Amino acid sequence: MEGLARLEYRGYDSAGVALVTGDGIASAKKSGKLANLRADIEAHPLPAAGTGIGHTRWATHGGPTDANAHPHRGGIDDKLALIHNGIIENFHALKSELLGQGVTFRSETDTEVAAQLLAAAYAEQGDLTAAMRVVVNRLEGAFTLLAVHADTPGTVVAARRNSPLVIGLGEGENFLGSDVAAFIGHTKSAMEVDQDQIVTITKDSVEVIGFDGAPAQGKRFEVTWDAAQAEKGGHSSFMVKEILEQPHAIGDTLLGRTNEAGELVLDEMRIDPQRLRAVDKIVVVACGTAFYSGLTAKYAIEHWTRIPVEVELAHEFRYRDPVIDAATLVVSISQSGETMDTLMAVKHARELGALTVSICNTHGATIPRESDAALYTHAGPEIAVASTKAFTAQITACYLLGLYLAQLRGGSHADQAQAVMRELAGIPAKVETLLGQMDRVREIARFMADTRSVLFLGRHVGYPIALEGALKLKEIAYIHAEGFAAGELKHGPIALIEPGQPVFIVVPSPSTPYHLHDKVVSNIQEIRARGARTLVIAEEGDEAVVPFADEVIRVPATSPLLAPLLTIVPLQVFACELAEAKGLDVDQPRNLAKSVTVE
Repeated sequence: MEGLARLEYRGYDSAGVALVTGDGIASAKKSGKLANLRADIEAHPLPAAGTGIGHTRWATHGGPTDANAHPHRGGIDDKLALIHNGIIENFHALKSELLGQGVTFRSETDTEVAAQLLAAAYAEQGDLTAAMRVVVNRLEGAFTLLAVHADTPGTVVAARRNSPLVIGLGEGENFLGSDVAAFIGHTKSAMEVDQDQIVTITKDSVEVIGFDGAPAQGKRFEVTWDAAQAEKGGHSSFMVKEILEQPHAIGDTLLGRTNEAGELVLDEMRIDPQRLRAVDKIVVVACGTAFYSGLTAKYAIEHWTRIPVEVELAHEFRYRDPVIDAATLVVSISQSGETMDTLMAVKHARELGALTVSICNTHGATIPRESDAALYTHAGPEIAVASTKAFTAQITACYLLGLYLAQLRGGSHADQAQAVMRELAGIPAKVETLLGQMDRVREIARFMADTRSVLFLGRHVGYPIALEGALKLKEIAYIHAEGFAAGELKHGPIALIEPGQPVFIVVPSPSTPYHLHDKVVSNIQEIRARGARTLVIAEEGDEAVVPFADEVIRVPATSPLLAPLLTIVPLQVFACELAEAKGLDVDQPRNLAKSVTVE
């Protein structure tokens, strides 16, 4: 239950457990959040056991009901229990086959098909690992399966294809989980599981084989954070805690990335520098908040390297026949490293011969292992579904990558890279200062708790920040929110402005080139004249915005390209406070899961 509580951010439509006891399989499962299962177990305690599996579900096949909750049982005698992450794409054909054999189903899920197949295979093989090998070679799609059987107490067998799985290595105990958070309270020693592998654990042993039966060796690693970091630490929510952790997330992502001469040293970049120097195009692939971090970084990387950068939604990338080759660097961004759309985009890029680099927050995840190189953020565990500290850490890591490429190009590019790194080093302290000045933002949010629509405007790097600010409000407050490039106002969106309409405007620094600051001030005047309530985010000392702002939210002055690491903070705080004022669960918003591991 402790492990499930730490993983509930991945899905919370229903939850269940199955234990292997002396009298067979004992299980409990309930729809809704984990608290419902906890209450059921307290009312109807399960027998003591030393082997068990548990699951929190994000509904795909079948609604969030007790019957569809995992674990699912298999066989006439119900001696097998199985849980599953992912989607079995050929389940309908397999189910039809089983129905033809007289098998009765008790749920609408694709998972129960796997449970029934595994029970039948066990009856033939007499060995749970061998049975799992038979079944996985019949399944199509993405899946991690975990199974126990009453006839093999003390054993859990798992299989992985395109869905997360990691092993926890303890003393006299071993663990399996979709994230190290599941077992971090018991061990920091872990082992990666590669694609198409089957794992069999007992309390004293771990065995790994491929789907083909060949023995395999997992790669061990140590988790660098502890259980306390996965707790709320006295805060009202994980989201509040994670917003406040951003100075450390940015600072830790920068830590150890330069040598004594101030040059960038990215030890994870296992790519020949000559190949990186030959890169003539960069394509960033990501989804959601990670996509907006890539959009933000595009401005900086192009400026520092003069290499063109495209930013693509990962789920669109491989379906439009992208033009990439060996001189293209494809950069994937994913907090979990398990985002299925992004993983498929990376695989497609490699098939086309591109270099691939993963920016990820989770050691041992699939996407970094499928890439030529990885650049890990060090944000620590992010539990809230709506991303905050991972977003700023991703921007930081993208900047590091861009500066590293600039350094490789030499000359003035390299000189500029060192100057930017020096300024980046001061950003955590500025974020810390800014976080201490958010009382007025929280007041505004509480005042606006009944607002039904909020618009966000920005230009240059402020544009993706406007998009991310709108996304945060949609995700956790369920309010209609849209982000726009401020220059687009007169091309249509200004029709949305009516008296009282709240609009956040991310104002570029007066030092931004091309008079963009003046243009955005003009945009503020345009919407103010039509009755908008203007909430202006501007750097300290920018007095030009004051006559046209209903509220001015100040951020510390910094170079224009680094400003997003500051300007996003008030928008995160605003969304979080407004959602809490509405009495909503900011950590687990409806219909969402932290890691989208299905396409």
